[in-house]
Amino acid sequence: MIALAALDIAGTTIEEGSAVYRALHDAVRRHGSSADVADVARWMGADKRTAIRALLALDGDASAVEQTFVDFERLLAEAYEATPPVAMPGVLDAFAAFRERGARIALTTGFSTDVTEQLLERLGWTDGVVDAVVTTDDVPAGRPAPYMVHRAMERTGVTDVAQVLTAGDTVLDLQAGRNAGARFVVGVLSGGVPREVLEAAPHTHVVPSIADVPMLLDLLDTPAAIATV
Repeated sequence: MIALAALDIAGTTIEEGSAVYRALHDAVRRHGSSADVADVARWMGADKRTAIRALLALDGDASAVEQTFVDFERLLAEAYEATPPVAMPGVLDAFAAFRERGARIALTTGFSTDVTEQLLERLGWTDGVVDAVVTTDDVPAGRPAPYMVHRAMERTGVTDVAQVLTAGDTVLDLQAGRNAGARFVVGVLSGGVPREVLEAAPHTHVVPSIADVPMLLDLLDTPAAIATV
């Protein structure tokens, strides 16, 4: 039985065209970092202030972290204004399937609360679509620390990690799910990270998208599968 599905946002439940990583790259470059695309990719799924601090340390002024973060949020807002984010195909059906199983739904993200609220407002996900939203502002450390998953459990009243499923499109998402002790740690390929990269990280399953997770749970609920889980 799954009591909680704790799901990443960008690249997992919401398609935003990798705008977050372009904005992050542009912001740190403007503040003196020589970070390239590969450097930025290593921080996919992480708290953005943590990512900025590390990327500026390559060449830039570490004292500029907060100003860089402000620039990052501005660039991201401009990108979302130009190309509004949309729900991933099949995500609302997946939410419905989780609810049919009696599970609650939480979104977890490396975004700040301000960015997350703007993002969810653009999609109309501000009233009853999910049961909880946890951002890096809500916890002492972002991924791969387990705190966002555990805070999602707290906010939804779930106390048993054996009843938790996590899903995300980055290595840090999978590490956080493993560190949280979730029963199912699912990688999704919709964010563009290659299958071999996700499969090299801690996981229980890797599937094409969040739309495939309910079908995965159906298979896991068969008597033969239950006997082996």
